[in-house]
Amino acid sequence: MRIHLIAIGGAAMHNLAIALKENGHVVSGSDDQIFEPSRSRLAKYGLLPEAMGWNDARITEDIDSVILGMHAREDNPELLKAQQLDLLVYSYPEFIYQQSLHKERVVIAGSHGKTTITSMILHVLKKLNMEFDYLVGAQIEGFETMVKLSDAPVIVLEGDEYLSSPVDRRPKFHLYDPHIALISGIAWDHINVFPTFENYLEQFEVFVDQMMDDGILIYCQADETLDETVNEYGQHLDLRPYETPEYIIENGKSLIMRGPERAEVSVFGEHNLQNLNGALMVCESLGIDEDDFYDAIKDFKGAARRLEEIARNNETVVYKDFAHSPSKLEATVKAVKMQWPERRLIACMELHTFSSLTKEFLLEYEGTMAEADISIVFFKEETLAQKQLEAISTDEVKRAFGRSDIEVFTNSDKLKARLQQLDFHHANLLMMSSGNFGGIDVDAFGKTLVD
Repeated sequence: MRIHLIAIGGAAMHNLAIALKENGHVVSGSDDQIFEPSRSRLAKYGLLPEAMGWNDARITEDIDSVILGMHAREDNPELLKAQQLDLLVYSYPEFIYQQSLHKERVVIAGSHGKTTITSMILHVLKKLNMEFDYLVGAQIEGFETMVKLSDAPVIVLEGDEYLSSPVDRRPKFHLYDPHIALISGIAWDHINVFPTFENYLEQFEVFVDQMMDDGILIYCQADETLDETVNEYGQHLDLRPYETPEYIIENGKSLIMRGPERAEVSVFGEHNLQNLNGALMVCESLGIDEDDFYDAIKDFKGAARRLEEIARNNETVVYKDFAHSPSKLEATVKAVKMQWPERRLIACMELHTFSSLTKEFLLEYEGTMAEADISIVFFKEETLAQKQLEAISTDEVKRAFGRSDIEVFTNSDKLKARLQQLDFHHANLLMMSSGNFGGIDVDAFGKTLVD
């Protein structure tokens, strides 16, 4: 097939392009800007567009399918040309579904933990030499791409609740029609698309309600909102709840209690161990034995930017994490503090997304950094302007988080200087953002703090 991807530079889109080329398709693409690591990866596979920008001359009648990324607009000239020629135009979740019609589909959904749970499952399946396809939202150690499409009998999909494309306003996870699904939790996010919690919650109600009869739904029973939703809309399903497994912490390591035995795992924190329990139940639904699961998962180190260790010495560990929404932030801060209760915790987060920088939503962050000994919040005033949002003051941030001692920075150089002043003896640092703190190379900077 000849396939053209509009907005090829996106995280999922560029990985899909690579996967399609590896499968022997003729692949082309376009975008108005492509950043790293997408740019280098596309160049490596000969898929980087010769010129940036949109050009409807790229769209010709011999193209079999056009895949439209979320970054494009509905008036994109290449999209308009494809529609004029009556070509098949898919959003990427719609295309993935079409490629998985004859597979057993497993969908991992939820406001938090999707990428981690999906990564855990993929890690186990690979260790056990099973044949499977996948779509996951981050790079995983041992996997070249975030997407794989083949003739495997099973596909594991990270089910994002964000919109599918500029012309398909359905949440991505509504398109997958799973045989097996997991929902990790429900906590309001994406306020630019779902302006109220009720509107956001409705997307999960629809997901549960439209699952096929007798489909398997695995869900975190500890989440009260999720528990109520599943019991109201999921009575046609095979419901399988999970909670946090019993565990202990010894010398900075988490051990899961399995009767008289203890299973050591590399991940930590109540939320991550909850995720691990959910991943176990998905794997069991695919016919994997519990003993085999724990043997395979013990060396799982996590997905990129999910409580990822970037530096350490005898007294300090520096972590980076993708946490940006209130629920993710609170769970991540609590996890590091519980794992190292004897050490001070310095937690630094960036307000970067549209939701987090909206005054109404900012109030959702109250108490989320309560477990940290020193709390620091960073945001760029330029980002507010770019997103056409109302200005936020330092006092408004402090009131929203419910901590008068919180430190607020809007300049990355001043943030770096403050972190360099801190005493990291017997202390850990947690850097949390879906951005990059105004251009800080967190990996390199984190290493300098523990040298």
